[in-house]
Amino acid sequence: MTAAAQDILPIRAVRALGEVTLFLFRILMQVGPSLLRPKLIVLQVYNAGARSLIIIMLSGFFVGAVLGLQGFSLLQRFGSEAALGVAAALGLLKELGPVVTALLFAGRAGTALTSEIGLMRATDQLTAMQMMAVDPLRYVVAPRFLGGIIAMPLLVAIFNLVGLFGAQLVGVSQMGVDAGAFWSQMQGSVELDDVMEGIIKSIVFGIGCTLIAVHEGYTAEPTAAGVGLATTRTVVASSVLTLLLDYILTAAFM
Repeated sequence: MTAAAQDILPIRAVRALGEVTLFLFRILMQVGPSLLRPKLIVLQVYNAGARSLIIIMLSGFFVGAVLGLQGFSLLQRFGSEAALGVAAALGLLKELGPVVTALLFAGRAGTALTSEIGLMRATDQLTAMQMMAVDPLRYVVAPRFLGGIIAMPLLVAIFNLVGLFGAQLVGVSQMGVDAGAFWSQMQGSVELDDVMEGIIKSIVFGIGCTLIAVHEGYTAEPTAAGVGLATTRTVVASSVLTLLLDYILTAAFM
């Protein structure tokens, strides 16, 4: 890469950040009118949330099971196997639940949003709406944006519940941890602040991932190759942004 190209990269990054920020403000201006059409929002919550349930539940179960195995192996070295429930709950609520769900959301729902809006751009449906004095941001983008934000915390909650079940199944049934100690220590150690940290992270990740998905779809090149490239950018940008925001939020809560 030449020095001139390297000098351009920071400018391109700042320009892209400015475009996304302006796009967010344009969406926020259409949130109020979109709330007057709750059916559109409910449909998008179904598309982004309900259709992602299978992969979320399967991933949550296996992540919880692995967390139970690794947690038991670690705690056994210190004679604290009964604290497995605390380790599993805090690990899922504060970190693994929001992060893994956001990554799965970007791979499944985010790509679906980008490709759907991108195909509408490629087939001139958005242009036709503008010619009829219908704002695509109000009727297409804003409901999908709100649907993704609403769906993310719900998916995180389901992921955490299934993950705790997987950790309990492995720890109690397979490793012989006392069930009473597993749940009682969890209830005594997990505080409201721990739950709120996971909720805030899920909302922030939902905003970031959904915003990138709808922006990439809305600004995609009106070709098949352009839509494919926008879908790829959605997954990469959403994953990197999720990990970056996770570090920032974790440091802030510390």
